[in-house]
Amino acid sequence: MEFDVNIRSGDLYDYMMRHTYYSAPGILGSVVGGVAVITGLAMEQWLLLIAGLALLLYLPWTLWIRSKQQMLRTPAFKEPLHYVMDEEGISVSQGGEAQMQRWEDMYRAVSTPKSIIVYTSKINACIFPKRDLGSQTMQVIQIISTHMPPKKVRIKQ
Repeated sequence: MEFDVNIRSGDLYDYMMRHTYYSAPGILGSVVGGVAVITGLAMEQWLLLIAGLALLLYLPWTLWIRSKQQMLRTPAFKEPLHYVMDEEGISVSQGGEAQMQRWEDMYRAVSTPKSIIVYTSKINACIFPKRDLGSQTMQVIQIISTHMPPKKVRIKQ
């Protein structure tokens, strides 16, 4: 199966939000911020309320800024990426250069409402925006699910 994707800053933001909020620091920051807001409201401690809101809003804001900056400084995102999924793995090519990741080397596959994300390591991933996959979305999910162990696939359809 072959398809092209065009990565936009919103796709990077979606990936960064998913990656961050499913990690221990992201979860901890959200819990601490939420507790601070609730406690600040309940005890009328406005400084605690403000600190909690700042904690809850800081991460999404900085991730949004980082996604915009990464789009601007990464030349690879200016052109479409061409992906080929086959029995061996996922190949990506652009401008005459190609790289291949074998299925057994894949770390995890997840989904968000906007993307299918296949991690090639703990922090690196292939991002497949669903808008670019279109009618091929289910076929991509099927290929990933077939070639990766079920415990590594967390894709909601």
